[in-house]
Amino acid sequence: MAYRKLSRESRIRRSILAGITKDVINNESVITTEARAKEARKFIERMITYGKRGTLVARRKALAFVHNDKAVVDKVFNDLAKRYETRNGGYTRIVKLKERIGDDALQVKLELV
Repeated sequence: MAYRKLSRESRIRRSILAGITKDVINNESVITTEARAKEARKFIERMITYGKRGTLVARRKALAFVHNDKAVVDKVFNDLAKRYETRNGGYTRIVKLKERIGDDALQVKLELV
């Protein structure tokens, strides 16, 4: 499976992606770079799928990914799982915005559908 390294070590990259995942779940959207959004989308979709399963194993896997943030996991399992129970994937949307001033990186808005 190919993935983006985002010019970071694996532990830092995982932490960045977990932070973006938590922000999207809490705030329903986040503005970030295109590469980070495309990579974080996989984890957000996986978290919502865990919520739809609703098992103890799924809850523990979700907690492990978001560094034991119980508020985020509760929102996924209680709110988002019910919202997307009839939808089979495709829980996120990426909307392109303008380039960032400093380094000309393409900014996007990653949001829940």
